[in-house]
Parts: sequence; C-alpha cells; structure tokens
Amino acid sequence: MTTAVAAPFRFFSLQVVWTRRLGPSLVRITFAGPDLHAFHSVGRDQSLSLFLPHPGQSEPVVPIELGDRWWQGWRELPDDVRAVMRSYTLRALRRDPDEIDIDFALHGVGPGAAAPAGPASHWASRATAGDRVLLLGPAVADNRAIRFRPPEDTDLVVMWGDETAVPAATAVLESLSAGTRVRAWLEVGHAGDIQDVPTEADAEITWLVRDQSRAQGSPMALGALRDARLPPAEHPYVWITGESGCVKELRRHFVGERGIDRRRVTFVGYWRQGLSEEQLRAHE
Repeated sequence: MTTAVAAPFRFFSLQVVWTRRLGPSLVRITFAGPDLHAFHSVGRDQSLSLFLPHPGQSEPVVPIELGDRWWQGWRELPDDVRAVMRSYTLRALRRDPDEIDIDFALHGVGPGAAAPAGPASHWASRATAGDRVLLLGPAVADNRAIRFRPPEDTDLVVMWGDETAVPAATAVLESLSAGTRVRAWLEVGHAGDIQDVPTEADAEITWLVRDQSRAQGSPMALGALRDARLPPAEHPYVWITGESGCVKELRRHFVGERGIDRRRVTFVGYWRQGLSEEQLRAHE
C-alpha cells in the first residue's frame, strides 16, 4: 500500500531480500517492493525515513490511510504499537529488479558495546528475508533530502563522517568523477568496519578507528584535521555528517580556524549523543 505524502515523498512497502554483514558494527540490508519503480533519487546522500515493527509485530504500524494527516495519527498511537521511525541514507538503488540497499550502524551490537542496542539496531542485527518495513522516500529524483551539493567551481572536496555517515560518504566517493580532489576522514568503532572504496576521484581517505575508551561523541578527526595540511584550493567544499556535537565542532574548525566560507560547508547532524531519535525530534 502507498500514499502520497508532501510530494516529492511517498510511502513504499518493502520486504527484506537479503542481509550482508560489512563489519562488526555495520550491516547492509537489501529491500525490494512492488512500488520501487516509483522511487527516484539522484543524490548519493539521500535521506530516508524507515519505519520498523516492534518485536512481535509482523509489520510496522503507521496510519498511512490518513493521507497527509498520517504524522499526527502516528504520534497518537501507543508507544508499544507505533512503528519505530529512524532516519537513514540510501546506499544504492538498482533496477531490473528494483532494489535498494541501506547500511545500518549497529550501536550497542558490536564487540565491546558500552550500551544496549536500540530498537533499530536490534531489528537490523536480526533481520531476515521477508521481514516487512515501511519507507518514506523520494518519488522525485532531485529533492530537498539530498545534502551533498558542491558548487560547480569546487576544486577540493573535504569530508568527515562517523559510522552513521559512512554509507553516505562511501556512496558519494564512489560517484565522484575522475580528477575530483578529495580529502576524507571516516571514523568507525572497529578496524573491521573499514571498507575498500572504489572511486575514480583523486581521493585520499583516512580511516580513524575510535579508541573504545573515547566518548562516542568526541571526533578523533578534530585533532587529525588541525594537524593536516590540505591541498591548496581556491574554492573548497566541505561536507560534515554524523553525531551533531562533532559536526558543530568540525564546522567551527573549518569556518573559524581555516576561514572557509560558511556557505560552502554542508553540515548535518544524523544523531545526538545521549538522545534517541524520538527525543531528538522533540528537541527540534
């Protein structure tokens, strides 16, 4: 079942096709559905809203039959009935057959986890073929939920992301054309989460493996970036995504310490240390 919601976005009913573990705390899940032919996106960091069932439910409960009033109806459902909503980015879109990949960072699931898994990590770590979800995604290829938009005159791309941003960052890197200069810092919780990233870009990718004694909301890249000599560039573009506190610190570094025009810095907080997505939305 689908319904239009604030075009260019709509609901898609999906099922898990298969899962693949990418590392100790990363899993890729492939989804298919009868309406995915209507899913369109040209962005490599396309944001999505995924609705997951609670344990014991066969499918997520979202009152999409209410049309544009689905949000209010969803909020009014009991906590243990209302579908779990989480934000993710599109990792890949394929045709013939129509499939999408979403990579999940499994907080609280990997070795040495300091806190119990949240509902989304718990679901993703146990997902099997046939499991049903609901996706709110784009029906128009160029939409406002795409954030990576370097200006045409960009002569250097600088990137930072934590494990929640690795799917978007690696998708972006793979899409860049030959000759594009890139310096990227990607931060993960375990060495086993490091990935090979095929790209035609002139990219230098630095993987930072977080010391498990370090607070998760503390960016290792801040020290690394302060010590780094970036290639000379007249028109750099910066893309920073991940934990919101880290994103703010790194934005201050690029704008305040390096003097990069703030209009050429894209920064997106995917999550906030100590807050669930429900709590984070309540703070917005």
